[in-house]
Amino acid sequence: MGQSATVSVPAVRRVAFAGTPEFARVALDAIVAAGFDVPLVLTPPDRPAGRGLKMQASALKQCALAHGLPIVQPRSLRLDGRFADDAAAARAALDAARPDVVVVAAYGLLLPPWVLALPPRGCLNIHASLLPRWRGAAPVQRAIEAGDRETGITIMQMDAGLDTGPMLLERALPIAADATGGSLTAALAVLGAELIVQALGQLERLVARAQPAEGASYARKIDKAEAAIDWTASAAVIERRIRAFDPFPGCTAEIGGHTVKIWRAAVVPVPAAAPGAPLDAGAGRLVIGCGRDALEVLELQLPGGRRQPAREALARLGPG
Repeated sequence: MGQSATVSVPAVRRVAFAGTPEFARVALDAIVAAGFDVPLVLTPPDRPAGRGLKMQASALKQCALAHGLPIVQPRSLRLDGRFADDAAAARAALDAARPDVVVVAAYGLLLPPWVLALPPRGCLNIHASLLPRWRGAAPVQRAIEAGDRETGITIMQMDAGLDTGPMLLERALPIAADATGGSLTAALAVLGAELIVQALGQLERLVARAQPAEGASYARKIDKAEAAIDWTASAAVIERRIRAFDPFPGCTAEIGGHTVKIWRAAVVPVPAAAPGAPLDAGAGRLVIGCGRDALEVLELQLPGGRRQPAREALARLGPG
Protein backbone atom coordinates (compact mmCIF):
# COMPACT_ATOMS: atom_id res chain seq x y z
CA MET A 1 0.00 0.00 0.00
CA GLY A 2 2.96 2.34 0.52
CA GLN A 3 3.42 5.02 3.13
CA SER A 4 0.85 7.74 3.73
CA ALA A 5 1.61 11.19 5.05
CA THR A 6 -0.26 14.34 5.91
CA VAL A 7 1.55 17.56 5.02
CA SER A 8 0.59 20.98 6.36
CA VAL A 9 0.26 23.40 3.44
CA PRO A 10 -1.77 26.52 2.68
CA ALA A 11 -5.41 26.00 1.71
CA VAL A 12 -6.27 25.79 -1.99
CA ARG A 13 -7.59 28.98 -3.56
CA ARG A 14 -6.69 29.00 -7.26
CA VAL A 15 -7.95 26.01 -9.29
CA ALA A 16 -7.17 25.56 -12.98
CA PHE A 17 -9.54 23.10 -14.69
CA ALA A 18 -9.09 20.78 -17.69
CA GLY A 19 -11.91 18.78 -19.25
CA THR A 20 -14.32 18.36 -22.13
CA PRO A 21 -17.85 16.88 -21.76
CA GLU A 22 -20.89 17.45 -19.58
CA PHE A 23 -19.28 15.35 -16.84
CA ALA A 24 -16.59 18.04 -16.56
CA ARG A 25 -19.06 20.92 -16.82
CA VAL A 26 -20.95 19.77 -13.73
CA ALA A 27 -17.72 19.74 -11.72
CA LEU A 28 -16.60 23.17 -12.93
CA ASP A 29 -19.98 24.66 -12.05
CA ALA A 30 -19.66 23.24 -8.53
CA ILE A 31 -16.11 24.54 -8.09
CA VAL A 32 -17.14 28.05 -9.14
CA ALA A 33 -20.24 27.93 -6.93
CA ALA A 34 -18.06 26.89 -3.97
CA GLY A 35 -16.10 30.13 -4.29
CA PHE A 36 -12.80 28.89 -5.67
CA ASP A 37 -10.93 31.16 -8.07
CA VAL A 38 -10.61 29.53 -11.51
CA PRO A 39 -7.88 31.45 -13.36
CA LEU A 40 -7.78 29.15 -16.40
CA VAL A 41 -9.80 26.46 -18.19
CA LEU A 42 -8.25 24.03 -20.66
CA THR A 43 -10.48 22.24 -23.16
CA PRO A 44 -10.00 20.82 -26.70
CA PRO A 45 -10.49 22.96 -29.82
CA ASP A 46 -14.03 23.34 -31.18
CA ARG A 47 -14.99 20.47 -33.48
CA PRO A 48 -17.56 19.91 -36.25
CA ALA A 49 -20.63 18.10 -34.98
CA GLY A 50 -24.16 17.23 -36.02
CA ARG A 51 -25.58 16.70 -39.50
CA GLY A 52 -24.46 20.14 -40.60
CA LEU A 53 -20.96 19.63 -39.21
CA LYS A 54 -21.03 23.06 -37.59
CA MET A 55 -18.18 23.91 -35.26
CA GLN A 56 -19.25 23.20 -31.70
CA ALA A 57 -17.60 24.11 -28.42
CA SER A 58 -17.24 21.50 -25.71
CA ALA A 59 -19.69 21.52 -22.81
CA LEU A 60 -16.84 22.71 -20.59
CA LYS A 61 -16.00 25.63 -22.86
CA GLN A 62 -19.62 26.73 -22.90
CA CYS A 63 -19.63 26.61 -19.10
CA ALA A 64 -16.39 28.60 -18.89
CA LEU A 65 -17.77 31.24 -21.25
CA ALA A 66 -20.91 31.52 -19.14
CA HIS A 67 -18.78 32.19 -16.06
CA GLY A 68 -16.43 34.56 -17.92
CA LEU A 69 -13.37 32.36 -17.28
CA PRO A 70 -10.14 32.48 -19.34
CA ILE A 71 -9.89 29.57 -21.80
CA VAL A 72 -7.07 27.93 -23.76
CA GLN A 73 -7.71 25.17 -26.32
CA PRO A 74 -4.44 23.40 -27.15
CA ARG A 75 -4.41 20.54 -29.62
CA SER A 76 -1.63 18.94 -27.59
CA LEU A 77 0.33 19.53 -24.39
CA ARG A 78 3.55 17.94 -25.67
CA LEU A 79 6.26 20.55 -25.98
CA ASP A 80 8.19 18.39 -28.48
CA GLY A 81 5.29 17.21 -30.60
CA ARG A 82 3.53 18.26 -33.78
CA PHE A 83 1.56 20.97 -31.98
CA ALA A 84 4.43 22.23 -29.84
CA ASP A 85 3.32 25.84 -30.36
CA ASP A 86 -0.07 25.02 -28.81
CA ALA A 87 1.65 23.35 -25.86
CA ALA A 88 3.99 26.31 -25.36
CA ALA A 89 1.04 28.71 -25.35
CA ALA A 90 -0.80 26.53 -22.83
CA ARG A 91 2.28 26.44 -20.63
CA ALA A 92 2.59 30.21 -20.71
CA ALA A 93 -1.10 30.54 -19.80
CA LEU A 94 -0.76 28.09 -16.90
CA ASP A 95 2.38 29.83 -15.64
CA ALA A 96 0.54 33.16 -15.68
CA ALA A 97 -2.54 31.64 -13.99
CA ARG A 98 -0.47 30.44 -11.01
CA PRO A 99 -2.91 27.71 -9.95
CA ASP A 100 -2.51 25.99 -6.59
CA VAL A 101 -3.88 22.84 -8.20
CA VAL A 102 -5.10 21.60 -11.59
CA VAL A 103 -8.34 19.57 -11.63
CA VAL A 104 -8.91 17.20 -14.54
CA ALA A 105 -12.21 15.59 -15.57
CA ALA A 106 -12.52 13.63 -18.83
CA TYR A 107 -10.08 15.91 -20.62
CA GLY A 108 -8.93 13.56 -23.37
CA LEU A 109 -5.28 14.65 -23.38
CA LEU A 110 -2.59 13.01 -21.28
CA LEU A 111 -0.84 15.44 -18.95
CA PRO A 112 2.92 15.48 -19.61
CA PRO A 113 5.44 15.82 -16.76
CA TRP A 114 5.67 19.60 -17.05
CA VAL A 115 1.93 19.98 -16.30
CA LEU A 116 2.02 17.48 -13.42
CA ALA A 117 4.91 19.40 -11.84
CA LEU A 118 3.57 22.92 -12.38
CA PRO A 119 0.97 23.46 -9.60
CA PRO A 120 2.31 23.26 -6.02
CA ARG A 121 -0.56 20.93 -4.98
CA GLY A 122 -0.29 18.82 -8.11
CA CYS A 123 -3.08 17.65 -10.41
CA LEU A 124 -6.28 15.96 -9.24
CA ASN A 125 -8.39 13.71 -11.42
CA ILE A 126 -12.13 13.07 -11.02
CA HIS A 127 -12.30 9.45 -12.17
CA ALA A 128 -15.62 7.69 -12.71
CA SER A 129 -14.85 4.35 -11.08
CA LEU A 130 -13.65 2.84 -7.82
CA LEU A 131 -9.98 2.52 -8.62
CA PRO A 132 -8.05 0.43 -9.41
CA ARG A 133 -11.02 -1.15 -11.24
CA TRP A 134 -11.68 0.38 -14.65
CA ARG A 135 -8.72 2.65 -15.21
CA GLY A 136 -8.88 4.22 -18.65
CA ALA A 137 -11.20 6.01 -21.05
CA ALA A 138 -14.61 4.31 -20.65
CA PRO A 139 -15.07 3.25 -17.00
CA VAL A 140 -18.83 3.90 -16.92
CA GLN A 141 -19.68 1.87 -19.99
CA ARG A 142 -17.37 -1.01 -19.10
CA ALA A 143 -18.82 -1.27 -15.60
CA ILE A 144 -22.36 -1.66 -16.99
CA GLU A 145 -21.21 -4.02 -19.72
CA ALA A 146 -19.44 -6.24 -17.17
CA GLY A 147 -22.51 -6.43 -14.94
CA ASP A 148 -20.90 -4.66 -11.98
CA ARG A 149 -23.29 -3.96 -9.14
CA GLU A 150 -21.61 -0.72 -8.12
CA THR A 151 -19.18 1.88 -9.34
CA GLY A 152 -18.31 5.30 -7.96
CA ILE A 153 -15.99 8.28 -8.01
CA THR A 154 -12.32 8.38 -7.08
CA ILE A 155 -10.51 11.68 -6.54
CA MET A 156 -6.89 10.83 -7.21
CA GLN A 157 -3.54 12.59 -7.29
CA MET A 158 -2.30 12.24 -10.86
CA ASP A 159 1.06 10.76 -11.74
CA ALA A 160 2.74 9.73 -15.00
CA GLY A 161 0.72 6.49 -15.24
CA LEU A 162 -2.78 5.97 -16.60
CA ASP A 163 -5.07 6.47 -13.60
CA THR A 164 -2.46 4.91 -11.30
CA GLY A 165 -1.91 7.74 -8.82
CA PRO A 166 -2.70 7.69 -5.10
CA MET A 167 -6.32 8.09 -4.02
CA LEU A 168 -7.63 10.93 -1.86
CA LEU A 169 -11.38 10.28 -1.73
CA GLU A 170 -13.70 7.51 -2.92
CA ARG A 171 -17.45 7.09 -2.82
CA ALA A 172 -19.48 4.19 -4.19
CA LEU A 173 -22.69 4.38 -6.22
CA PRO A 174 -24.98 1.39 -6.93
CA ILE A 175 -25.61 0.60 -10.60
CA ALA A 176 -29.37 0.34 -11.19
CA ALA A 177 -30.69 -2.60 -13.18
CA ASP A 178 -31.87 -0.23 -15.92
CA ALA A 179 -28.84 2.11 -15.87
CA THR A 180 -27.54 3.31 -19.23
CA GLY A 181 -24.18 4.84 -20.08
CA GLY A 182 -25.88 8.21 -20.18
CA SER A 183 -27.89 7.96 -16.97
CA LEU A 184 -25.02 6.55 -14.93
CA THR A 185 -22.59 9.16 -16.24
CA ALA A 186 -25.03 11.90 -15.22
CA ALA A 187 -25.34 10.48 -11.69
CA LEU A 188 -21.58 10.12 -11.38
CA ALA A 189 -21.09 13.70 -12.60
CA VAL A 190 -23.12 14.97 -9.66
CA LEU A 191 -21.20 12.76 -7.24
CA GLY A 192 -17.87 13.78 -8.77
CA ALA A 193 -18.71 17.48 -8.43
CA GLU A 194 -19.57 16.98 -4.77
CA LEU A 195 -16.38 15.04 -4.04
CA ILE A 196 -13.99 17.40 -5.84
CA VAL A 197 -15.36 20.39 -3.90
CA GLN A 198 -14.90 18.39 -0.70
CA ALA A 199 -11.36 17.40 -1.70
CA LEU A 200 -10.33 20.95 -2.57
CA GLY A 201 -11.70 22.25 0.71
CA GLN A 202 -9.84 19.63 2.74
CA LEU A 203 -6.78 19.03 0.57
CA GLU A 204 -4.26 20.00 3.24
CA ARG A 205 -5.76 17.38 5.58
CA LEU A 206 -6.41 14.50 3.20
CA VAL A 207 -4.20 11.42 3.35
CA ALA A 208 -3.20 9.98 -0.01
CA ARG A 209 -3.47 6.19 -0.27
CA ALA A 210 -1.68 4.08 -2.85
CA GLN A 211 -4.00 2.06 -5.07
CA PRO A 212 -4.21 -1.65 -4.23
CA ALA A 213 -2.11 -3.91 -6.42
CA GLU A 214 -5.00 -6.34 -6.86
CA GLY A 215 -8.21 -5.74 -8.77
CA ALA A 216 -6.86 -3.43 -11.46
CA SER A 217 -8.64 -3.51 -14.82
CA TYR A 218 -8.57 -1.38 -17.96
CA ALA A 219 -11.63 0.30 -19.49
CA ARG A 220 -10.66 0.57 -23.13
CA LYS A 221 -12.18 3.33 -25.26
CA ILE A 222 -15.54 2.54 -26.88
CA ASP A 223 -15.10 1.82 -30.58
CA LYS A 224 -17.90 2.20 -33.14
CA ALA A 225 -17.03 -1.27 -34.39
CA GLU A 226 -18.40 -2.66 -31.11
CA ALA A 227 -21.89 -1.41 -31.99
CA ALA A 228 -22.91 -4.43 -34.10
CA ILE A 229 -24.69 -7.01 -31.93
CA ASP A 230 -23.15 -10.48 -31.81
CA TRP A 231 -26.17 -12.72 -31.32
CA THR A 232 -23.98 -15.67 -30.32
CA ALA A 233 -23.39 -13.92 -26.98
CA SER A 234 -25.85 -14.53 -24.16
CA ALA A 235 -28.98 -12.38 -23.97
CA ALA A 236 -27.82 -10.99 -20.61
CA VAL A 237 -24.51 -9.82 -22.07
CA ILE A 238 -26.19 -8.22 -25.09
CA GLU A 239 -28.79 -6.46 -22.91
CA ARG A 240 -26.05 -4.97 -20.72
CA ARG A 241 -24.09 -3.83 -23.75
CA ILE A 242 -27.20 -2.14 -25.21
CA ARG A 243 -27.55 -0.13 -22.00
CA ALA A 244 -23.82 0.56 -21.71
CA PHE A 245 -23.63 1.93 -25.27
CA ASP A 246 -26.58 4.29 -24.81
CA PRO A 247 -26.19 7.05 -26.00
CA PHE A 248 -22.90 6.26 -27.81
CA PRO A 249 -22.34 4.44 -30.05
CA GLY A 250 -25.63 2.55 -29.71
CA CYS A 251 -26.07 -1.12 -30.64
CA THR A 252 -27.03 -2.04 -34.20
CA ALA A 253 -28.68 -5.04 -35.83
CA GLU A 254 -30.13 -6.04 -39.20
CA ILE A 255 -33.92 -6.23 -38.94
CA GLY A 256 -36.27 -6.43 -41.91
CA GLY A 257 -33.46 -5.56 -44.29
CA HIS A 258 -32.59 -2.39 -42.38
CA THR A 259 -29.72 -1.56 -40.04
CA VAL A 260 -31.47 -0.32 -36.91
CA LYS A 261 -30.31 0.79 -33.48
CA ILE A 262 -31.64 -1.10 -30.49
CA TRP A 263 -31.95 1.08 -27.38
CA ARG A 264 -33.84 -1.09 -24.93
CA ALA A 265 -34.37 -4.81 -24.60
CA ALA A 266 -35.26 -7.51 -22.07
CA VAL A 267 -33.94 -10.99 -21.50
CA VAL A 268 -36.44 -13.78 -22.27
CA PRO A 269 -35.53 -17.19 -20.82
CA VAL A 270 -35.89 -19.92 -23.44
CA PRO A 271 -34.55 -23.48 -23.48
CA ALA A 272 -32.86 -23.12 -26.87
CA ALA A 273 -32.86 -20.71 -29.81
CA ALA A 274 -30.80 -20.14 -32.92
CA PRO A 275 -28.64 -17.02 -32.44
CA GLY A 276 -30.01 -14.13 -34.51
CA ALA A 277 -33.23 -15.90 -35.45
CA PRO A 278 -36.59 -14.25 -34.61
CA LEU A 279 -38.86 -16.35 -32.42
CA ASP A 280 -42.62 -16.63 -32.68
CA ALA A 281 -43.70 -14.38 -29.81
CA GLY A 282 -47.01 -13.00 -31.06
CA ALA A 283 -48.04 -9.92 -33.04
CA GLY A 284 -46.11 -6.72 -32.40
CA ARG A 285 -43.30 -8.42 -30.50
CA LEU A 286 -39.76 -9.01 -31.67
CA VAL A 287 -37.86 -11.69 -29.77
CA ILE A 288 -34.49 -12.79 -31.13
CA GLY A 289 -32.52 -15.88 -30.21
CA CYS A 290 -29.11 -15.51 -28.59
CA GLY A 291 -26.27 -17.80 -27.60
CA ARG A 292 -28.15 -18.29 -24.36
CA ASP A 293 -31.81 -17.33 -23.86
CA ALA A 294 -33.40 -14.70 -26.13
CA LEU A 295 -33.79 -10.95 -26.25
CA GLU A 296 -37.04 -9.04 -26.68
CA VAL A 297 -36.48 -5.73 -28.44
CA LEU A 298 -38.47 -3.01 -26.65
CA GLU A 299 -37.20 0.22 -28.21
CA LEU A 300 -35.40 0.81 -31.47
CA GLN A 301 -34.57 3.46 -34.04
CA LEU A 302 -35.06 3.10 -37.78
CA PRO A 303 -32.60 4.74 -40.21
CA GLY A 304 -33.21 8.49 -40.21
CA GLY A 305 -35.86 8.17 -37.52
CA ARG A 306 -36.21 8.64 -33.79
CA ARG A 307 -36.24 6.24 -30.90
CA GLN A 308 -39.64 4.60 -30.58
CA PRO A 309 -41.32 1.55 -29.05
CA ALA A 310 -40.48 -1.57 -31.01
CA ARG A 311 -44.16 -2.25 -31.76
CA GLU A 312 -44.48 1.11 -33.59
CA ALA A 313 -41.23 0.67 -35.48
CA LEU A 314 -42.10 -2.85 -36.55
CA ALA A 315 -45.46 -1.65 -37.91
CA ARG A 316 -43.59 0.84 -40.09
CA LEU A 317 -41.24 -1.86 -41.37
CA GLY A 318 -44.20 -3.99 -42.45
CA PRO A 319 -44.14 -7.75 -43.17
CA GLY A 320 -40.72 -9.42 -43.29
